[in-house]
Amino acid sequence: MSRIRRLSEGTINRIAAGEVVERPASAVKELVENALDAGARHIDIVIDGGGRDLIRVTDDGIGMNAEELALAVERHATSKLRIDAGGQEDLHDIATLGFRGEALPSIGAVARLSIVSRTRDADSAERISVEGGRVTDVEPASGRAGTQIEVRDLFYATPARLKFMKSERAETLAVSDVVKRLAMAHPEVGFTLTSAERNLLRLEPELPGDAGRLMRLGAIMGRDFAENAIAIDAMREEIGLAGFAGLPTYNRGTAQMQYLFVNGRPVRDKLLVGAVRGAYADFLARDRHPAVALFVTIDPRDVDVNVHPAKAEVRFRDAGLVRGLIVGALKRALAEAGHRASTTVAGATLDALRPEMAAASPAYTGTWRPEPRPGFAEERGAWQGAFAGLAAQSARVEPLPESGAETAAGFALGVARGQLHETYVIAQTADGIVIVDQHAAHERLVYERMKKAMAAQGVSRQMLLIPEVVELDEAEAERLAARVGELAELGFVLEAFGTGAVVVREVPSIFGKLDVQALVRDLADDLTELDEALSLKEKLEEVCGTIACHGSVRAGRRLTAEEMNALLREMEATPHSGQCNHGRPTYVELKLSDIERLFGRR
Repeated sequence: MSRIRRLSEGTINRIAAGEVVERPASAVKELVENALDAGARHIDIVIDGGGRDLIRVTDDGIGMNAEELALAVERHATSKLRIDAGGQEDLHDIATLGFRGEALPSIGAVARLSIVSRTRDADSAERISVEGGRVTDVEPASGRAGTQIEVRDLFYATPARLKFMKSERAETLAVSDVVKRLAMAHPEVGFTLTSAERNLLRLEPELPGDAGRLMRLGAIMGRDFAENAIAIDAMREEIGLAGFAGLPTYNRGTAQMQYLFVNGRPVRDKLLVGAVRGAYADFLARDRHPAVALFVTIDPRDVDVNVHPAKAEVRFRDAGLVRGLIVGALKRALAEAGHRASTTVAGATLDALRPEMAAASPAYTGTWRPEPRPGFAEERGAWQGAFAGLAAQSARVEPLPESGAETAAGFALGVARGQLHETYVIAQTADGIVIVDQHAAHERLVYERMKKAMAAQGVSRQMLLIPEVVELDEAEAERLAARVGELAELGFVLEAFGTGAVVVREVPSIFGKLDVQALVRDLADDLTELDEALSLKEKLEEVCGTIACHGSVRAGRRLTAEEMNALLREMEATPHSGQCNHGRPTYVELKLSDIERLFGRR
């Protein structure tokens, strides 16, 4: 008897289902993508038990007739692949989210699947069921135009998979994340997501264009993102890039709020991680991450979506071109933002101040109107005593002379009115005040001057007295040797040295004492993971930042009125001056309305 045998159809289906339907969120993703491909304008998703007990997806798309319904649950049957000139299915020109024809039969192989569908011109709907791979006949049913797919008891036919399920809450969050990503990619479609009669998401269709897209992003990523996002719009060699990127001062501790969409398909790609890190490298500490939502439009023939069973990853024909487009567009948008800092800076300031205000004002209720009551005189005396003590230890503000004072109108950062603790510049704007950290602001200005000078004159190099040989893995050495031109532009001169080694001959003179071995290995890791020499760039930026820090105006130095106003004017004219080299804000702006709220006037 032969040791090799053919697997049964049921086993084949369950193996395939394991690739496509990893967890309830995977099933929801496949079903919602089918609804989007069917032209749905509104999609309603209901789950129970984190999706294990019930998944129901209802759409108002084109629907299916009886013949199409029977084919839909057969493996590798699809309407989405185009036929090329040779009469073959074209896997290189995929314009839909789905194309393999695996989702419905895979789900039906491991669960109890029921589909009710009706085309717009039909008198009645049709129903078909699949239970553990067993398909029933198509039968008439009642239903509105569109399709409703119900999945019950997911993985009941493969009990071993249930052991790997996470908690109901974790699975519900995973489903919510999948729906949100698809909703971000398709703002023209309305979505609702309900779990155990609890509404998790309700999104109305948005108007086409950037305004509608930003509304949808704000509804999912938060209103703060919408208020602190910069529009991205770029084109290079017929590859389009649109979307929004958060200001550097609007950052997060993880990269979870970084989204990439390719031709309307949400994808997870290390290309985005490296590109965003490179674009924001000048503005954020390495443990902080910006929030971005980027939408790439590219010829389907220049991107391969058929490299992952769940279509979560893609491969670009020219990944370097796409990466360069993302980095260039982000850097240009950040530069155009100028000195702008996120509105959350003012919010954080108010939140920091409010507890003190609340402690000092026991009668504060949102609209402060003290009313006579027993003991009011004693409380007034206690208040006066507290303020007297406060006045004794209050900070000294150096006022500017009134003579020759400029008007705040016409200046974004206003006109200097004083200096607090010889560290903070107080400026008056047309509708509020600005508090500037003089050291952080000047540090950014000095750093930007240094960058400009290095870009114009190049990075100066110094030759090592004894060239240093660094032994590496053969593949790593080849990657470094292939990028010698790019590294030389950054002042780092090396060349191949036999098999599995490189020799470093020159390094940037700005480095001083340098651990060449460690830096070369970091560069090799960067090229392996992100295809860019970020370690060297970050090291250069770190040294420049240190020099800028030591060469800038220190805290504790008293500035004249002319120096303070000159600092404000240069900040207005310098890109990225809203944050220091580590992503912290260089100034805080409070509107009069914010100040009035602090004092209970609003």
